[in-house]
Amino acid sequence: MLSLKSVAPYKRENSIMRALIVFLTIILFSGCYYYPPAPVVYPAKVSVSRFDQSWSAAIGAFSEQGVRITAQDRGAGVVQGTLNGVEVAASIRTQADNSVRVQFDSSDATTTIIQRITDSYNSRMGR
Repeated sequence: MLSLKSVAPYKRENSIMRALIVFLTIILFSGCYYYPPAPVVYPAKVSVSRFDQSWSAAIGAFSEQGVRITAQDRGAGVVQGTLNGVEVAASIRTQADNSVRVQFDSSDATTTIIQRITDSYNSRMGR
């Protein structure tokens, strides 16, 4: 039979070994936590409506060609102006299919102002 003196060192070694195993297990699992990546937030895409883009391009085309704007009604889609006594108007309309129709008119059909404004407008629209 075993004596108490011979059993005591094994108990002590077992308790030290258990404590070491528990300690190493805690250390091992505490270091393995996986943090999920932070969610990516993409900036909101700035969307300019076709009407807004066409409106800005028409106003810019008038200005580029030296037309003094005398009246603007964004709700009605109408811009009016004059250049050397010639009245010029732009009509911007959203159609049923969501396309935008832009029309330039002049009180004097003999001038080239409408073609110049149209060219400026198309340039501003990237055409």
